[in-house]
Amino acid sequence: MNGVEPGTPCWTDLATPGLEDARRFYPKLFGWTGRISTVPDAEGYTVFLKDGRAVAGAGPPATPDQVPIWSTYVATDDTDLVATRVEAAGGQVLVSPFDVSGQGRMAVLADPAGAVFSVWQPMAMRGAELFNAPGAMCWNELVTPDPDGAREFYALVFGWHAEERTAGPIPYVGWRCGARIVAGMLPPAEPLPADLPAYWTVYFAVEDTDATAARAAELGGTILVPPRDNPAGRAAALRDPQGALFSISTLR
Repeated sequence: MNGVEPGTPCWTDLATPGLEDARRFYPKLFGWTGRISTVPDAEGYTVFLKDGRAVAGAGPPATPDQVPIWSTYVATDDTDLVATRVEAAGGQVLVSPFDVSGQGRMAVLADPAGAVFSVWQPMAMRGAELFNAPGAMCWNELVTPDPDGAREFYALVFGWHAEERTAGPIPYVGWRCGARIVAGMLPPAEPLPADLPAYWTVYFAVEDTDATAARAAELGGTILVPPRDNPAGRAAALRDPQGALFSISTLR
């Protein structure tokens, strides 16, 4: 199934103290519908659907002081092994591997520069059911002040190979996993926000980047980086009303 080969980003979700707000904001922005979990210990975890297919999730933060954040989940066939590799490579295990009520096994991890990501070992839930279409995840990108450290770390953890893919003035790296480029990396364009030492950003595809950015602002969000063209399309970086960062892109 598309998008769930080990080493490939397969899911994204939002950890936020403003879950009610998120259930209002994102459906208005992306045309999503929300399905709230009825599992007792799921704490209102919501799966967002686009045209009936799962594209993303949202739930409460793992710890009370966690900043609102969109997480990139990378598929794996062994969550525990990845957690061990992360520690051996100088990263942190923020939430140790645990089972999610028969859906899968996951862990929350951080690289040595502080970029947080998760891994997902699929059981009943394979990951997102739609990619690279309006309202669905279309790209994942590491923004880090330490690209050399990241190259070593992600090679050890996922076997990713960093490939130079610079098409303009900014050095851009593609992460190769087997035959595919599965994600990207670039240095920060401006100084990073204090609450994000380095971060993984999730891109959602949209029909019209400019219109969606304007709509996000109308709904109480913030335009962090205004729409601009890049080799892949036209993108913008936004924050939702609670401050969670995400990006949007019109694909070429």
